[in-house]
Amino acid sequence: MALQIHTAPPTTTGEVVLGKTIPQLLDTAVEQYPNPRAFNQPQPDGSWVTWSNAEMQDAADEVALGLLANGLERGDHVAFFMNSDMYFVLADLGTLVAGIVNVPLYTTYAPDNLVFVATHGEAKAMFVSNPEMLANFATWAGDLPDVTLAILAEGSGDGVTLPDHVRLMTLDELRQQGRAARDEAPNRPDELRDQIEATDLATLIYTSGTTGQPKGVMLTHQNISSNVLAGLPTLGALKNQEESILTFLPMTHIFARTLTIGHVAWGQSLYFTDPDRLVAHLAEVQPTMFSTVPRVLEKVYDKVSLGVAEASGLKHKIGTWALALAKQWDLAKMDGGVSGWQHALADKLVYSKLREKLGLTRVKTVATGGAALRADLAQSFTAFGVPIVQGYGLTETSPIITMNTPTENRAGTVGQPIAGVEVAIAEDGEILSRGPNIMVGYYKAQDKTDEVIDSDGWFHTGDIGEFTPDGFLKITDRKKALFKLSTGKYVIPQPIENALTESALIEQAVVVGNSQKFCTALIFPNMEQLPIWASNHGVTKTGEALLKDPAVQAEFERLVAEANQGMDHWSQVQRFRLVPELMTVENELLTPTMKVKRGAVNKAYTDSIDTMYTASVDTSKHVAAVA
Repeated sequence: MALQIHTAPPTTTGEVVLGKTIPQLLDTAVEQYPNPRAFNQPQPDGSWVTWSNAEMQDAADEVALGLLANGLERGDHVAFFMNSDMYFVLADLGTLVAGIVNVPLYTTYAPDNLVFVATHGEAKAMFVSNPEMLANFATWAGDLPDVTLAILAEGSGDGVTLPDHVRLMTLDELRQQGRAARDEAPNRPDELRDQIEATDLATLIYTSGTTGQPKGVMLTHQNISSNVLAGLPTLGALKNQEESILTFLPMTHIFARTLTIGHVAWGQSLYFTDPDRLVAHLAEVQPTMFSTVPRVLEKVYDKVSLGVAEASGLKHKIGTWALALAKQWDLAKMDGGVSGWQHALADKLVYSKLREKLGLTRVKTVATGGAALRADLAQSFTAFGVPIVQGYGLTETSPIITMNTPTENRAGTVGQPIAGVEVAIAEDGEILSRGPNIMVGYYKAQDKTDEVIDSDGWFHTGDIGEFTPDGFLKITDRKKALFKLSTGKYVIPQPIENALTESALIEQAVVVGNSQKFCTALIFPNMEQLPIWASNHGVTKTGEALLKDPAVQAEFERLVAEANQGMDHWSQVQRFRLVPELMTVENELLTPTMKVKRGAVNKAYTDSIDTMYTASVDTSKHVAAVA
């Protein structure tokens, strides 16, 4: 059967631009969109170090020349063990100007994984953010005989002992050497740029994967630059230097990396922060654009809902009404499809105060990706005056494949293809994509590459999805997440998992049942919200004892029954276990991109899962117990 190919709609604002290198995007911004406050790095005392984009351009040249002066050559590989900040951007741009391939490391990785990636990625040098991370690096640097140079971005390396084969220098020292080289040969930076081809390898990003060793995704300058120029304009009108961007997402992930390069390309003002300072910096910076992941939005909404629930009298009534109105917002309609006067009243009484509290009074667009966004959150935040647009992609696609836009947005979907990218649905429901954003392949793993890129150039995403009648893509699950019951029925777990986590009381949920007669679930309660619910319902127990309380178990039975509604009967959860902990990257149940490692979860909770199938109880009744 011939594939039905979906492409960008005629209304798309992105362009198909090929042949651009990443340094060229910065150079164009310096010429066309000069910005004295393009890069802003927070300091411990609350101040900001600010660079213009011209200063970043000069600094990148100095890093490039400094690396070459220290024996590195074009085509070599350099690893980053860095926080996601201004100095990460500098290291990124500096290596690329030099024609050096960079290999960012997940800072949450265990040492053996860090060693594997740096070794497999053939790193010869290591950029490190600060003395604390340098001390961490020192504990596993001995396992990296080919890494002979460490560059410390901030602070001093005094007191840190590195292996004898690793030479330490500061970023300032590296730049000084670069300046000296430029003084001797002023045209050298231009010569370096002339040597870069758009098809040159720019970066190796190792996908964490839910199974097996990480794979190195090879992305070229053109992979990323074409994605930037086709994808970023879909977020709304670009006013270049007038835009203020607050960024906290890890740039080891391609989502944040590509967006950051896009903001650089249009000369926008980037303010770097981290999750611990995010709330304070939102209030201070008042960004016009902001990128996040669905979990952050879920937590914000849960706190808003909790505040309304705990309010009393008129405040409670108005808040409940305003939240209910927001959920009715229809993204497909310009006016949201709700009463104009009611929305105006809700905005005056509730939504405007919420925007002010969140520091989002100026925001025009919030882009989200990396995981599924609940439809009710997209609707509610947009009604609040905080427009949410969700996109879709993978590391292997640089990453944007599809994107909702502020004017073409559908809740529960991930949008339409961006310019230059083709999307099709295979016979088994798998999403396929083709375009200039598709990776070259997996580093030193042609067999793995051949498994995902077919002879026609289609990249097989591993996700299952479908297009709506009006051309918007919906993701239903990961292909590997599907499982088959002993009855022969196939189960897609994500819809019911999403339904379960709509409750503020449920932080995470995993549906299981492969080769079993029925589905069960591991439910990870929100142990911040649950005690508040318990107090409001006269339950005085705490900790794990709280999960054994009959009233609490009854509430979770109700939530499971509610989530089951509308699901195929064979995919409904018949039993569940409440787990008094969370899946995290640290306990290796989540990947660094926050995807569930289902195999690891099944192994970690084998006994709890087994008891759900061996307990002699009526399968029509939900059974809750602590795992």
